[in-house]
Amino acid sequence: MTTNYVSKADKIFIENIQDILNNGTSTVGHKIRPIYKDGTPAHTIYVNQIVEKYDINKGEFPITTLRPIAIKSAIKEILWIYQDQSNDLSVLEEKHNIMWWRDWEVDNTNTIGQRYGATVKKYDLMNKLLDGLTNEPYTRRHIIDLYQYADFEETAGLHPCAFLTVWSARGEYLDMTLHQRSSDYLVAGHVNKMQYVALLMMVARHVGLKPGVFMHVVDNLHIYDRHIDQAKELLSRTPSEKQPKLILKEGKTNFYDFTLDDFELIDYDPVKPQLKFDLGI
Repeated sequence: MTTNYVSKADKIFIENIQDILNNGTSTVGHKIRPIYKDGTPAHTIYVNQIVEKYDINKGEFPITTLRPIAIKSAIKEILWIYQDQSNDLSVLEEKHNIMWWRDWEVDNTNTIGQRYGATVKKYDLMNKLLDGLTNEPYTRRHIIDLYQYADFEETAGLHPCAFLTVWSARGEYLDMTLHQRSSDYLVAGHVNKMQYVALLMMVARHVGLKPGVFMHVVDNLHIYDRHIDQAKELLSRTPSEKQPKLILKEGKTNFYDFTLDDFELIDYDPVKPQLKFDLGI
C-alpha cells in the first residue's frame, strides 16, 4: 500500500490499526460485558489514550477512504440525539430509517433507556450550550456531559460511548473536543468523528462562528477479535487520491432547522467493497 496519503484521516487510521494489532492488549481471560449475537464473549485488542486533531477550517476531515462510511446515517443519528432529544427507537427507525440501535433496546420499552437524547432533554443541555455560546462565548464552561449517574440508576441501558463535548470559542472559530470512553474502531470510529464534526458545524453556524479544530480523545480504542481479518484487509488497501470534505450549505442559521439535506459530502471516493462486521453488543 502506498504511504503517500492525501487524507490525514487515512494516515492516522492505518497507524492506529497497526498499533492495535502490534502493541494492543487483549481482553481474553478477563471478564467482559459485550457479546456477539450468538452469545459468544466479544473480546477485543485495544490501546488506550488516543488523541486526534483535525482543523476543519483548513480542510482536514476525519473520514477514511479505505471503506465506505455511512455519513448520512451518522448525521441522522446526531439529529436524533441533539435535535429530537429522544431515546425512542421508533423515532430513530421511522423518522430517520436507522435500525442499528435495536439490539440495545431496554426491557421492551422501545427505548434505549434514559440515555443520549433523553439525557440531553432532561437537563436541557443543547439549549444551555447554544445560549451560553451566544451570550458568553469566552467562558470555559461550555460542556455537554451525557455521562449522568442519576440516569444510569433510573434505567438500564448502554452507557454512552461518545459522552462528553467541550466547546471553546477562538476568535471567529469554534473548537470542539469529543471525549469517548470506548470506540469500536473499524465499525464506528469514523462514524462518530464525522457526526460530531457535523454537530460542530451546526452549532458554529447557530452562534455566528466558523467550525475550527475538532479534537477526538478516545480512552479505549479497540478492534474486536472477529474483526481481525477486516483490519488486515484495510491495511492492504490503497486510499483514495481525493480529500473528502463535508459542507454545511448556506442559508439556515437555527440549530433546530438543519436537516440531512443541508449537508453535502464532496470528493468522497472510498475503496469498495464494503466490509461486514459481527457486532459486539
